[in-house]
Amino acid sequence: MDLNIVILTGNHLCNNPRVIKEGTTLANAGYAVTAIGAWFDRGLKARDLEMQRSLPFSFKPAIDATENAPRWLRLRVSAKIGSIAYRLARFENRSQLGYAYSALRAASRQPANLYIAHSEAAMAVTTDLLHDGRLVGIDMEDWFSEDLPLEARKHRPVRLLRNLERKLLTLGGYSTCPSRAMSEALAKEFGCRQPTVVYNAFPWSDRESMDGLFKDRRDRRLPSIHWFSQTLGHGRGLEDLIAALPLLKHDVEIHLRGKPLSGFDSWLAHRLPEAWRGRIKVHGLVSNAELLSRITEHDIGFAGETPLIRSRDLTVTNKILYYLLGGLAVVASETAGQREVAVQAPGGVFLYPSGDVPALTARLDALLGSADALRQAKSAALAAAEGTFCWERQEKALLESINSALVPSAT
Repeated sequence: MDLNIVILTGNHLCNNPRVIKEGTTLANAGYAVTAIGAWFDRGLKARDLEMQRSLPFSFKPAIDATENAPRWLRLRVSAKIGSIAYRLARFENRSQLGYAYSALRAASRQPANLYIAHSEAAMAVTTDLLHDGRLVGIDMEDWFSEDLPLEARKHRPVRLLRNLERKLLTLGGYSTCPSRAMSEALAKEFGCRQPTVVYNAFPWSDRESMDGLFKDRRDRRLPSIHWFSQTLGHGRGLEDLIAALPLLKHDVEIHLRGKPLSGFDSWLAHRLPEAWRGRIKVHGLVSNAELLSRITEHDIGFAGETPLIRSRDLTVTNKILYYLLGGLAVVASETAGQREVAVQAPGGVFLYPSGDVPALTARLDALLGSADALRQAKSAALAAAEGTFCWERQEKALLESINSALVPSAT
C-alpha cells in the first residue's frame, strides 16, 4: 500500500526550495507526495508550472488568486478583518497567519498518512488535523514565533504562533529544523524531543548543470563579492558590508542580487562615497536552475545575518550553503547557526562579530590581498559542501525521520 504524505505550505513552489527537495526525496523513496501551496503572482505561477514538469511529486494550489478573483477578495477581506481585530482589541486570530489559511484548511481534507507543515498558516491547519486524530509533523523552516525585528513583532500573533509550535512539536509525530542550534533551543524551550536536523543544502549534482558563463562580472581581473536574497533593502543583512567597503585596502567588485525595495537606491547612495557607487552592480532575480551558475562566477559570498532576531541567530540559511556549493569563500556574521557551519567548514568560512565593521574589513582584506589565501578558502568551502553541506548528505536524516514517524501507520 502506498503511503501518502501531504506537505502544506500555502506558498509558491518556486519560492520554497526546501519543499522541492523534501518532496523530491520522499517521492523518489516511494511515497505518494502532494505539496499544497498557493498562487498569488502570474509570473511565479508560470515558473511553478514549468517546474512541475520535471518534479516527481504533485503540486496543488489551495488558492489561485490569478484566476479566482472573488475567492481571492474574500481571503483578503478576512485577513484585513483579522488584522483590524488584533490592532483594536489585541485579539490574536488565524486570519493573521496569511491569505492561504482558509484555503489550505479546505485543501487539506484529502486523506494522507502524514501531514507536514512548512509555514505559519500550515501550522494552524495541521493543528486542526492533529485534533482530528491525524498524524502530523512540522518542518521549522524558521522559528516562526521568534522571527522578525521587535518592532514588526508588535503586529504579529506571537502567542498564537507559540501555541501552535508547542502543540506540533510536543504532540506531533515528526519534526525537523535547519540547524543543530535551533534543534537544541526548541527542545529546551518547549520540552519536546530535539527536531531532526536537516540542513537546507542543495544537491551536489546541481553542479553538473552549471553553465560556466560569466554574466555578472565586469572585470574578471578583480575579485568579486556576491550577496543575494529575494529583496534588496534595509534590514536584509547588507548594512555591515556597505559600511566596510570604503575601508577596504584592495579593489573588488560587489554584486547584489534581488528585487530592490522602494527607496533602495537612495538608501545605498547615502551610505557610500561617490567613488563606490559605480562599483556596485545590482542584478535581478534568476530562476532556481540558474542561481548556482551565477553564484559560482564570484569569489566571496557574504552572509551578514543578525544575531538580534532569535530565529535568524539560530538558523542556517540557504544563502551560506549555496555559497559553499558554489565554491566561494564565505565571510559571515557570527550567529549561532553560522558558527555551526564554520566549525564544519574549516578554512572555508570566516566569521566576524555582527556590527563590527573593522573586523569585517579585516576578514575581507585578508582574502582580497592574497590570491593563494582566496584559492585555498574556495577549495575548503567546496570540500565542505561535498562532504557535509549538500542535499545528498542530508536526505538520509530526512528519510529516517519520516520512516520513524510512519512506522505506526505502516504496521
